Formats: sequence, C-alpha cells, structure tokens
Amino acid sequence: MSTLQQTEVQTYRVYLKATPEQIWTAPTRSDWTQRYGYGGRIDIDTRQGGVFRQYASEAMVGPGVSMVVVEGEVIEAEPNTRLALTWRMIGDPGMAAEPPSRLTYEIGQDERGLTTLTVTHDVADAPQTAALVGGALPGTGGGWSFVLSDLKSLLETGTGVAG
Repeated sequence: MSTLQQTEVQTYRVYLKATPEQIWTAPTRSDWTQRYGYGGRIDIDTRQGGVFRQYASEAMVGPGVSMVVVEGEVIEAEPNTRLALTWRMIGDPGMAAEPPSRLTYEIGQDERGLTTLTVTHDVADAPQTAALVGGALPGTGGGWSFVLSDLKSLLETGTGVAG
C-alpha cells in the first residue's frame, strides 16, 4: 500500500498565449467549460455571493441527464484578473461530506509580459478533494494538471489535449 500526501494548498501556474479576457471567459462561460477539462456546463453568477454550479458532462452521466457535481459561491470576482469561490464536490458522497474548499483563479502577467493563470485550491480539511484535484485518484482524470493542460491547448491551438 502506498500513501500519497496532498498539500493543504495546491497551486498550479500556466503561461498562455491568450489574453486575460480569453482566460477569464474559460471558467465563467458554459460554451467554454464544455470544451476543456471534464467538459461539463456551468451556471455562475460572477458577482460576490453569486451561486456556482458545475454539471457532469454527457460523457460522465449520459445524454439528457443533468447532474450537479460541484457547487459553490463566488467570494471575489474581478473580471480578467481574479475569481475566487467556494468549491464542493457533491457528486461523490465522501467528498460531499467534506467542508467546502476555496478555489482561486488569478490572471496576470509575469516580468516578461507573459500572460499567466495561477489556480490555487485550498483543500485544508478535505483530503478526498485534495486527492481528486491533485490527480492522485486513479480513474478520475488527472485533476488540475489535466484541466489546465487541456485549457492551454484549447486557447492556443483551438483543440484541447483530450479532443
């Protein structure tokens, strides 16, 4: 048996050939969320206190089935700069029993002028969620590393790594 350790705060940074506006659109509009990562649509009100829901893709649950797998609330929203929200996986009973985690998207530029997307997921007190988003659970897709790789490919080439 092996033990995988996941940190309480997971941080991922990617450099993209995309504008801050394009990057902001990717996690905030269903026409984009359905094209990368796990492909589910979302409902999000990007105002502080707004509701966030992410639905399973058809590949996960079948055509015509609408199932919320992640829910949360918007904590902060600065278009093209920062989006922070609570994030709770409710599609799995074990993870649904964990407290909500905090997910933050920060869009910026580094000292060279390259556009950056930094995703920080505070998964303290949520070990199952930490394993899922860290890509440590076999058969669950690869976590944030997969999602961000797919997003980068989609924004830069028009096609994600998964499709």
